[in-house]
Amino acid sequence: MASLAKVILIGNVGGDPEMRYTPNGNPVTSFRMATNRRYTTSAGETKEETDWFRISVWGKQAEACNQFVTKGKQVYVEGRLHARNWEGQDGQVRTSLEVTANQVLFLGKPGAVAPLPEEGVPEEGVPAEGEIEPGDLPFD
Repeated sequence: MASLAKVILIGNVGGDPEMRYTPNGNPVTSFRMATNRRYTTSAGETKEETDWFRISVWGKQAEACNQFVTKGKQVYVEGRLHARNWEGQDGQVRTSLEVTANQVLFLGKPGAVAPLPEEGVPEEGVPAEGEIEPGDLPFD
């Protein structure tokens, strides 16, 4: 029987990405992103929660993310989620949520789409094929 572990996140990048290469030359880019949840308690108080994720992107998408992702930019990330436990300097066990992305889309600017591994990097200012324009959406 097959299994599936997939996560989809939309959030803001918490810092500029860091790109490095593995010993065999494969590019990997890492960055942190935050997702926010706003809700109202039963007492009528508005609360907001923020969750942080560490994102790793490989191959051609890693190169595109290194070029186009910047702190504060909104991104869509799809990939595999895993939790990593580690011990902090204070001796407390902490958990880090990490995503190995297989797709990253840059939101908020037309044409800013990270290519799939078999695609090339889109030219700056040229909308990616099949991109949805704001006027195409059924809501404001």
